[in-house]
Formats: sequence, C-alpha cells, structure tokens
Amino acid sequence: MVSTRGHPKEFPEPDLTPGKSTPSTPSKSSRSRLARKGKWAHTPSNLAIIWLFVSLPLVSWDTFYVLFRPSTMPGGWLHWPLYVPYELYGKIDFIYGWKAFNEHNGFTSAQGMLNVIESLMYGYYLYILYSYGKQSKAQGRGAPKASTVGFLGQQRYVDGEMGGLAVLVVYSAALMTLSKTVLYWLNEYYSGFENIGHNNFTDLLFLWIIPNGAWIVLPTYMVYASGCEILQGLAIVGGGASPSSDDTSLVKTE
Repeated sequence: MVSTRGHPKEFPEPDLTPGKSTPSTPSKSSRSRLARKGKWAHTPSNLAIIWLFVSLPLVSWDTFYVLFRPSTMPGGWLHWPLYVPYELYGKIDFIYGWKAFNEHNGFTSAQGMLNVIESLMYGYYLYILYSYGKQSKAQGRGAPKASTVGFLGQQRYVDGEMGGLAVLVVYSAALMTLSKTVLYWLNEYYSGFENIGHNNFTDLLFLWIIPNGAWIVLPTYMVYASGCEILQGLAIVGGGASPSSDDTSLVKTE
C-alpha cells in the first residue's frame, strides 16, 4: 500500500481572514493608462476651419438666392448686382433657372432649407471652438500634424463636455452637407441629366463639376477627421485603447 502521509502539499491553504484580500497585479495596459493620465480633446485642423469661413458665406449667398426666388432671378428687384452671376449659372444648371421654378420643382428650395440648418450647426460649432478652444500642440486623431502640413494642421483644442459637443455637431453637419451634395449629383444621374445634360464638357467641368465637387471633397475630409475623433474618445472611455508613448492626441492634465 502506498502511503501519502509524507507527500508535500501542492497548494498552500488560503488565508480566509476577513478584511484581507490578495493583491492583484495590474495589466500592462492598465499600468500604461495609470502612468500617463490624460484626457481626450477635439482638435480640428485649420484646413477645416478655413473651409468653413470660405464656404459659409457662399452657402448663405446661394440659400438667399434660392429661397427668395423669383425676386433674386433675372428681372427681379433683388437680382442686381448681388445675383448677376446666377443668370449664367441658371443656364448651366436648370435647377437654379426659370425651368425648374416654372415647373414648381421643389428640390431646389428643399435643398436651401437644409443649407439653413447646416449653416446654423456650423456657426454653433465655430462659436464653441473660439469660445472654449485653447491654443495647443496636441494632436487629434483625425487632424494632420502641424509639423507635416504647417499652418493647415491642428492648432487648437476643445476638451471636456464642450469638446464632445463640438465634434458631434461638426460631424453631423458635415455628414449632412456630404449626403445632400451626393443626393444633388444622384438626382441628375437618375433623371438622365435633365438639368445639366445640355452643356458641353468644358462648361460642365469648370462651371458645375469642380465648384460642386468642393462640397464633396472637403466635407468628406471633415466627416473622416471628426469621426476618427469620436471613435478615439469612445475607445478611451470604454478602455479599449490605451495611450502609446507617441500618442499626443490626449491633452495631458496638470
């Protein structure tokens, strides 16, 4: 018979004394977060800000023309001198000319009302940025580095609740702009280019494609940049991402 009296114990008896607990070893990611405390911040690029200061007056000009037709159209009392260029554009794109107006095409005015909503959102975003923003070299997830693109890179940041509100507003507004512009193009495609098909390629390229294309390219960039920042903030709050040694997208707390 095999005796087990002298067999050593493989596991020590647990200490069940009340109030005592076994200290746990923090994970590598937890130590990293504890070692470098920081906070998320919205850091827009100057490229996006410059685009807003250029596009908002143009959109306001366009919206006023659309919503106050026919007074702003040729022969109307508001046409000269502010809306003289629209006499030409109304011949390039019938959706802005007499054809669509006389046919009671509602797409133009519906688009104009969305312009109003978008512009108010962009205005509120700029208000937050310049009322609560601070100068910083912090690098946002979506904004390019200033060292790479110079002045067009990120220059300011907004942290805390207002930073979260700012990135949500600009993401929503930019997505509205992008979606509406794509719809504008698709409306032409699925109508057999009813409003622009009469143009030659040169006029179409320089007077319709390039000008309207800007409202696809720049809003797409803004959606990408602000969307990346939203995902970054959610990942940090949810514990799914920890700052790395070269990640300057978190503004260090004092």
